[in-house]
Amino acid sequence: MKIEVYAVLKDYFEKEFMVQQSFNDIKALKSFLIDKNPAAAEILNISRFAVDNEFVDNNYSLNKNDSISIMPPSSGG
Repeated sequence: MKIEVYAVLKDYFEKEFMVQQSFNDIKALKSFLIDKNPAAAEILNISRFAVDNEFVDNNYSLNKNDSISIMPPSSGG
């Protein structure tokens, strides 16, 4: 599974990385990432997750070949 993170999440994870483990849903993936880097928990919990360029909710079922993008909230000015 390919994971790509944006903005401030690049301070906690590599911009793009692979995860060999399988996850049932976004919620399980999020828990795995929080366990991997607890300092990112607050940001991960308010970030949006997209699978193959479509935003999904925490209950979305994942497949091992999915490409996941994780986008924290953005602020504009």
